[in-house]
Amino acid sequence: MLNFNQNVEDIQISGIRTFMREIHKIDDLIQLTIGQPDFDTPTPVKNAAIDAINNNQTSYTDNAGKLDLRNAVSSYLKEKYSLIYNPNSEIIITNGATGAIDISLRAILSEGDEVILPAPIYPGYEPVITLCKAKAVHIDTSTTNFKYTREQLEKCITEKTKCIIFPFPSNPTGATMNKDEYETILPLLEKNNIWLLCDEIYSELTYMNEHFSLANFPSLKNKTIVINGLSKSHSMTGWRVGFLMGSESFISQALKVQQYSTTCISSISQAAALAAVTTSKDDSKIMLEEYRKRKDYVYSRLTKVGFDVVNPNGAFYFFIDHRKYNANSYDFAIQLANNAKVGVIPGSVFSNYGDGFFRLSYAYSMDTLKKALDRIENYINLQ
Repeated sequence: MLNFNQNVEDIQISGIRTFMREIHKIDDLIQLTIGQPDFDTPTPVKNAAIDAINNNQTSYTDNAGKLDLRNAVSSYLKEKYSLIYNPNSEIIITNGATGAIDISLRAILSEGDEVILPAPIYPGYEPVITLCKAKAVHIDTSTTNFKYTREQLEKCITEKTKCIIFPFPSNPTGATMNKDEYETILPLLEKNNIWLLCDEIYSELTYMNEHFSLANFPSLKNKTIVINGLSKSHSMTGWRVGFLMGSESFISQALKVQQYSTTCISSISQAAALAAVTTSKDDSKIMLEEYRKRKDYVYSRLTKVGFDVVNPNGAFYFFIDHRKYNANSYDFAIQLANNAKVGVIPGSVFSNYGDGFFRLSYAYSMDTLKKALDRIENYINLQ
């Protein structure tokens, strides 16, 4: 029998997709499962892609992405978040934020390294860590509003710690960390020689405070890797456009990984991305206000039913404690799908620390949300 890479055999297909496939055949099911905007990609963005095709802009680009796009991304990040990156040497256009995560971790991790992650957490980081023969070290944030504390980090940092991941705003919890909260851990981060990977793909979907990045601290700039993109802000999940920013020394290594894994991303998607960060740079504000209305509505309905839930400050998810009804998240989600006809994602998908919770996405119309929450309320009232 032919053998496979043991590290590949040790990882699994995302539990999000696996669970969705398991329940999708249930009749009359309302899905609140997927983390995908329900808006159309902005028209100027689509037109830019059509023009690129008609003008035969279909060849390879620079491995780091077209320079005009990197220039525009640099201006976009400066305007939006006061982040300064040189488009010539500190930015790579990647195959979505997922591609940026992959090439970042592969560029910095060696066998035996440790990576600290807040749990519950999106299941897209740990498999890459495993493939690098490194170790994921989870911090249970379920009792700290899904955010790091200095005490938690101090206990977990060892001589093997190579990287700390900051996925804020968070999938699945919607939690964010603001400047004041970052300042409580700033001295700890300054004194340790550790990479800081900030996945900020939901940065434009922040409700109560402006988004703040660790890279805004001058003392952390050279050790901070910033990931962003257009999937969530511009409803461009299928276009696969991510942005990777970091020091010139980091980018020079990450670019090697990109070159030998994907060469470059689609030239057509890059043309669309250029329109997104210029002509349509503020289109996300329209989506944000709609998500805010949905969030407030869902929060009022969940608390009325009696769920224990943290009101999220970012993204478009609620991470809901259901332990008073059933401590096992998989069983609870299956029961909700079969009996209430509502699909959600069990919290155990987001690490063992997510068991006892479920993730509900409100990237759906108000009409869909109302019908789904009516069903959930009726089901809970029968328990």
